[in-house]
Amino acid sequence: MKLEESTPPVQFMHQVHGDSVCVVNQKSDVDPMCDALITKTHGLALAVMSADCIPLLLSSQDMVAAVHVGRAGLMNKIAIKVIQAMRNLGALAIHAQLGPSICGTCYEVPQSLADEFLRLYPNAFALTRDATPSLNLPRALIDDLLAHGVTYEASTICTLENADYFSYRRHGITGRNAGVIWL
Repeated sequence: MKLEESTPPVQFMHQVHGDSVCVVNQKSDVDPMCDALITKTHGLALAVMSADCIPLLLSSQDMVAAVHVGRAGLMNKIAIKVIQAMRNLGALAIHAQLGPSICGTCYEVPQSLADEFLRLYPNAFALTRDATPSLNLPRALIDDLLAHGVTYEASTICTLENADYFSYRRHGITGRNAGVIWL
């Protein structure tokens, strides 16, 4: 079954590991270059693609957002920018769903990168099974969500450990998992 057979028309984005947020009112044949989409349009689905990064879906009573959150996105504060944009558009209570992503035990990084990231997100400290530096990106994102009054639910599925999901770290080149949300 194709995605479009089980959802309304879907707007994808050309994700760039940045901090751009696009508000869309209708489906376009050209995917906007950004890492977050917001809509208040009923019947328009938003999609975020991921293969180890966190697919973040945000919803309020009258709008939804799809956000691509990886290490760079956390450093750029993409989730906070989307929350602020949604509030500027009138969102009150916002709820987040964090989809499957690489876990802290599997996201090994060089020590210098860990040190830089942990200055902003000390709770993201993690170690691999071999006790090498690692980062818990979902923990960092959850800290941002809670600090901004957003409720959440988070998948505990690790894309690297679970062969049912695409993982860039496992395959080197890969397909993508999709998170989709609509009003």
